[in-house]
Amino acid sequence: MSYIIALTGGIGSGKSTVSDKFKSLGIPIIDADIISRKIIISNTKIFNIIIQHFGLTILNNDGSLNRAKLRKKIFSEQKEKKWLNNLLHPLIHEETQRQLMLFNSPYLIWVIPLLIENRLDHLANRILVIDITRKEQISRIIKRDKINKLEVKNILFNQVKRIKRLKKADDIIDNNNIKLKLDNIILKLHKKYIQLSYEYFLKKNIK
Repeated sequence: MSYIIALTGGIGSGKSTVSDKFKSLGIPIIDADIISRKIIISNTKIFNIIIQHFGLTILNNDGSLNRAKLRKKIFSEQKEKKWLNNLLHPLIHEETQRQLMLFNSPYLIWVIPLLIENRLDHLANRILVIDITRKEQISRIIKRDKINKLEVKNILFNQVKRIKRLKKADDIIDNNNIKLKLDNIILKLHKKYIQLSYEYFLKKNIK
């Protein structure tokens, strides 16, 4: 079992960029979004339940799931988001726990966008928040996902407020500046997390 760093942040904040840099340092990454996608793709029963619920309109021409259309549905209707979360969350949690037991690295990065929303922060030893302003967030999402401002606001409405996320943070990366020297920041955090994990497991062994 490794020391768990939960990496979270709002949509468009740069979580994937940051997690990729930790990965380049040899740190294991467990990503809740990737787990979710694999469950939907690999679990025929779950896939069919989703299609039966939302209809064939959320499929691409090749029969695969159109994630953009599904996202639009669940973020425009709160009850639909809750339904999908109730379906997927237990399976995501089960697979996450399985993966957590696989690694024996000093620490690992658990990428989980809805850490605060789903009240899972108690499962991490430390929380790293990737932070950007709402204005920057909206601009990035529109550019990246080619969606309109209303759709972006629907997504943000369903995520925890920035101030609440920051209050939960042990560490914060301010990712507003595109010229930010992320490599240097992450290398410092890497050394810090190695030391913290050493101290954590030393205390556990003493007890």
